[in-house]
Amino acid sequence: MKFERRRFLHWAAGAAALPALPRLAAADSYPSRPITIVVPFPAGGGTDILARILAERMREPLGQTVIVENAGGAAGSIGVARVVRATPDGYMLSIGTSTTHVLIGGLYALQFDLLNDLAPIAELAAEPLLIVARKSLPVTGLQDFIAWLKSHPDTATAGTAGVGAAGHLAGISFQKLTGTRYQFVPYRGNGPAMQDLVAGQIDFMIEPSSNFLAQVRAGTLNALAVCAKTRIATAPDIPTVDEAGLTGFYASLWFGLWAPKDTPKDIIGKLNAAVVEALGDPEVRRKIAEVGPQIVPREQQTPEALGTLQKIEADKWWPIIRAENIKGG
Repeated sequence: MKFERRRFLHWAAGAAALPALPRLAAADSYPSRPITIVVPFPAGGGTDILARILAERMREPLGQTVIVENAGGAAGSIGVARVVRATPDGYMLSIGTSTTHVLIGGLYALQFDLLNDLAPIAELAAEPLLIVARKSLPVTGLQDFIAWLKSHPDTATAGTAGVGAAGHLAGISFQKLTGTRYQFVPYRGNGPAMQDLVAGQIDFMIEPSSNFLAQVRAGTLNALAVCAKTRIATAPDIPTVDEAGLTGFYASLWFGLWAPKDTPKDIIGKLNAAVVEALGDPEVRRKIAEVGPQIVPREQQTPEALGTLQKIEADKWWPIIRAENIKGG
C-alpha cells in the first residue's frame, strides 16, 4: 500500500511539473521567429525612428528579424494596449516614451494597468526639456526671465504641444516652483507652437531640446536653461537649471522597451542583452544622437531601472494631473 502511495505521489509530482515544460522549452529556443516592436505613434516621428534603428541592430544578437509596426491613436494608448493583450512570449514588444508609458495613465481612464501590465526590458534614451523664450523678450537669463514673468502675471503665454503633454505638465510644475502665473496656449504638436514662438506670438515653451536647437543656433530663440543635472552635448553652452538658479527642476522625454507582463524572465534577459549590445554600438549611438535623445548610461539599461523610473515619474506627474483636473483630449 505504501509502495502504491509513493508511486502515486511521484506520478502526481511529475504531472504537476508538466505545464512548466513547454514554457521552459520555449524560453530555451527563443527566439525562433520574427519579433515585432509596436510603436504607438504614426511612422516618421522620433519614437518610430528610434525603434527602427534599434530593431535593425537587435537582429544580430537575437538571430531573428525584428519588425517595427505602427499603431497610433488615443495618445499612444492603442499601441500600448495591443502589447498588453499580447501573449507573453517575447514576440511582441512595446516601445514608447514617458508620455505613452506614464502620463497617459493620469490623463485617460485606461482599460489596463500601465505600471503593472507590462514587463520592463530596458530604458533606451532620454532627452531633457529645454526652457526657451522668444528672441524679443527683454531677459538675459533664467532668473531675469522669472522676474519678468512675475511682473506680467496672467498675461505671459506658454505654448505647449497639447493639453497634458510633457511641456504642459512641466509648465505647471514651473509655475508652482517659481510662484509665477501665465496662460497656456495648446497647439496640435510642437511644430506649430514653435513657429509661433519664433514669430513672437507666444512668450516661451518648455519642450524637448532637439525641437529648438536649430533655432537657438540660428539666433531666433533664446535658450534659458536645460531641465537636467548636466548640460547637453549638442549644446554645451546652455546652462542647466541648477546652474541657472532653479535647482532640481528636472524634466525629460525618455524612451523605453517593454514586453507583456508574465513574459518569462530568461526571455526578458535575452531581450535586455540584445538591447544593451545594440545601444553599445557606436553607429547606433551616432544615429540616435542625430535624432535628439542621448542613450542612457549602461547602469540604467536594466529592467529594474526602467520599472523604478516609471514608478518615480508616475508619483511625480500623476498628482499634478489630478490636482489640475487635466483630461486627455
